[in-house]
Amino acid sequence: MRISTKGRYALCVMLDLAEHYKEGPVALKDISARQNISKKYLEQIVALLNRPEILKTVRGAQGGYMLAKSPDKYTVAEILKLSEGSLAPVPNLEDPSEAAAAADAQLLPIWQGLYDTVNSYLEKITLQSIIDRKMDSYDYSI
Repeated sequence: MRISTKGRYALCVMLDLAEHYKEGPVALKDISARQNISKKYLEQIVALLNRPEILKTVRGAQGGYMLAKSPDKYTVAEILKLSEGSLAPVPNLEDPSEAAAAADAQLLPIWQGLYDTVNSYLEKITLQSIIDRKMDSYDYSI
């Protein structure tokens, strides 16, 4: 499985917003400068994330984007699914009827196990835990 630039930058945007959570709206130009990502590309990323349960948008001169909830409520899995579409290592894995009909149906348990492991791991990591540098507390074993 490979996470695209879009997914990595979506995490960067959300982490930047989490780090400035209590400061009010954050302008894309500020995120662009801090993260060294073009503003034009950030606009595409924010379009993927701009849902009422994810981001708040404030218009005007002092406007920008804010997290809709506290940083501890967002998981890496949630953000990557929004930006990547799926974390499944093979197509059709999330639809059991299509997966069972696939040519490599015998391998389905392997792909399902990988998918479950990746999801379980990424669901444990929140934006707040990244900020707090609590990454060492996660179990990296598979």
